[in-house]
Amino acid sequence: MEWLNQLGGILQQYSGASAQRAPQSVNDDFDSFAQAAPQGTIAEALSEAFRSDQTPAFGQMAGQLFGNSNGQQRASILNTLISTLGPTLVAQFLSRGGSSGLASMLGGGHTRLTPEQAEQVSPEEVQEIAARAEQQDPSVIDTFSNFYAEHPTLIKTLGGAALTVALAKIAQRHSGL
Repeated sequence: MEWLNQLGGILQQYSGASAQRAPQSVNDDFDSFAQAAPQGTIAEALSEAFRSDQTPAFGQMAGQLFGNSNGQQRASILNTLISTLGPTLVAQFLSRGGSSGLASMLGGGHTRLTPEQAEQVSPEEVQEIAARAEQQDPSVIDTFSNFYAEHPTLIKTLGGAALTVALAKIAQRHSGL
């Protein structure tokens, strides 16, 4: 675990850290972490932030990430939600949010959205759908985390509290190694 040796000093300052006491250097520290740590560890850190009671609810953070994503990333996230909840349930949520064209397409037997279609879905709709997906299958958080671990710049858009929680959980897990 060479990356731990490389990041030991950074992670040490997050031992016992909380979202309310985010270090001013958290964005730079997360950059260093994302460059050195394995992708699986980044996903693990993000999962911890999504599940923490120190951060907003998973649905809210998923909607925020979705809002900062490009069309391809949005389509991947929506297609993950569709596979978790099923196209009919997602179509119902989208029709309530005013995306009746997308809703009817999903209701018509299609099970995947294109990047162009995903651009028509609002972050608020994704927030609601993600919250429902978490209720139905909590492992959707891990799926989101694995996806966004490939995009650490987007993770930073969650803000200092989420980054601090993520780094603190990794520091706690790897303390004493």
